[in-house]
Amino acid sequence: MDLTKYIASIKDYPQKGITFRDISPLMADGNAYSYAVREIVQYATDKKIDMIVGPEARGFIVGCPVAYELGIGFAPVRKPGKLPREVISADYQKEYGMDTLTMHADSIKPGQRVLIVDDLLATGGTVKATIEMVERLGGIVAGCAFLIELDGLNGRQAIEGYDTKILMNFPG
Repeated sequence: MDLTKYIASIKDYPQKGITFRDISPLMADGNAYSYAVREIVQYATDKKIDMIVGPEARGFIVGCPVAYELGIGFAPVRKPGKLPREVISADYQKEYGMDTLTMHADSIKPGQRVLIVDDLLATGGTVKATIEMVERLGGIVAGCAFLIELDGLNGRQAIEGYDTKILMNFPG
């Protein structure tokens, strides 16, 4: 299935010079959404994954159905102030500024095999910060899965050495 036709491109959002890749049309089409989730589930099946980790908010949209299909848990990665218990944090560089992510300090148990799932790999800052937190908690990052990779933004360099699944590519 050609998933690229289910992605809307919005120029100059959230700021001038950025083209936002909107997955809302993909989510609105049951067959396309189901296909994308199944592709990531298939990728995860051979990796003996114990936990899915997804950065807000689109990592929830993609990661939660993957966790459900695999019959395993999901751990959210959120902006500061959004999680109610003790958290760890990591700062990272985005395409258009600095940001911070947090996750519950007890969300990953030492030795758990983790698949990080998000909608988009751009510069790799979000996933790199997520990897850092998972590994600080003793988790093993068994892979990273994305619906979209933006070519030319060197996201794969940020996560070099980690197994990665990409469902579609767009210019960055």
